[in-house]
Amino acid sequence: MRLTSSQYLNKKEFPFSINRIVHTMQDTPPLHGHDFVELVYVIEGQGEHVCDGRSYQLFAGDVFIINPDEEHTYYIAPQQKVEIFNCLFTPALFDENLLRGLGITNSMDYFYVHPFLDNCERFHRCLNLRGEAAAEIQSMFVKMANEYQTRQNGFEPVIRLQLVQLLIQLSRMYVHGDTTFQLNRKELERKTLIKRIAGYLERHYDQKLTLANLSSLFNLSSRHLNRIFKEETGKTIVEYMHHVRIYRAKKLLAESDAKIISVALEVGYDDPAFFTRLFTRKVGCSPGKYREKSGTPQPVLSIRQS
Repeated sequence: MRLTSSQYLNKKEFPFSINRIVHTMQDTPPLHGHDFVELVYVIEGQGEHVCDGRSYQLFAGDVFIINPDEEHTYYIAPQQKVEIFNCLFTPALFDENLLRGLGITNSMDYFYVHPFLDNCERFHRCLNLRGEAAAEIQSMFVKMANEYQTRQNGFEPVIRLQLVQLLIQLSRMYVHGDTTFQLNRKELERKTLIKRIAGYLERHYDQKLTLANLSSLFNLSSRHLNRIFKEETGKTIVEYMHHVRIYRAKKLLAESDAKIISVALEVGYDDPAFFTRLFTRKVGCSPGKYREKSGTPQPVLSIRQS
């Protein structure tokens, strides 16, 4: 089951939603994925979060992110419940150039971007807040939810700022609790830069991206950017971009009846013929044949771990 932003995020120019939800054994969502980011804060209760076939314990004060296309649900024992803040948004909510101009993109990376591709470690490294830290973060969610519900004049820019502030604060807490960051700062700064770039490609795969644009965005020369990215991932920027797009296309072909030309456009290819040739070369069969097989897409490439 795949949910879309058009179903849950009403306004394209303001792709955001936040709700306070109680899950019980009788009231849990089916296993599902979605094309937006989901930020979850556990208010009270305990249970299990099942994501991509693995189960993780949930307790009050836990904070974690569900990335686009990750399939997840909850398991709640009889007579138990879990109450959460459920914050949904797409990366389009943030103006990347504005954030870069304010100099705050780095401050958000360690919670928002750093775990983005670490599928093997993400939920072991989610924030488990307690005491004053938990109360502070819960208060920020409450203020954001109140702003969203009352919808007073100017609520949209206020929520954008509140969410940025929340992500920055979570990032500070994430870094503070990450002892490896303190021990290997220089190496991790490089790896985090690569994850920032990979995360950006993951979030903007449907847009026209050039090496020159990325070089400007991350303040690196094209040659240096491509070199260090390939050293860490084994792929050039262009190769990685194709990898992400083909992965998304496989998901769409397996899970929808959209026309091949629509799939090509949705994953960022204006030329359907080029998309078909590339897909055939990468996957070993045409998009139409792949749909007939209904094969399961392989996981997105992960950043190499040291």
